[in-house]
Amino acid sequence: MPDQPTMTDRPIGQPTSEPTTGQDTQPVGLRYFAAARAALGRSEETLTVPPGATVADVVARLAAATPAAEPVLARCSVLLDGRRAAPADVVPAGASLDLLPPFAGG
Repeated sequence: MPDQPTMTDRPIGQPTSEPTTGQDTQPVGLRYFAAARAALGRSEETLTVPPGATVADVVARLAAATPAAEPVLARCSVLLDGRRAAPADVVPAGASLDLLPPFAGG
């Protein structure tokens, strides 16, 4: 598989302006639900990120790639491998992130 653009190291929550390619990347599976799926126009994807990337890094990358989705992404809860994640949590190789916007119902 050819190298795909990835994030570069940067402070938490700061999107990169220059994607990089290289061997120091790892796959992360993403699933989007409800308004996040509608805002991003897809229900899932796999991104490559550098080792040490955080949940905030991944969300910032998504917001930078799809600016119209940023208001929804900013309000999403994130599950990392099925457990609630904090923005500073490091995303390990092969992890799965679920982005869940707030929703009401009963």
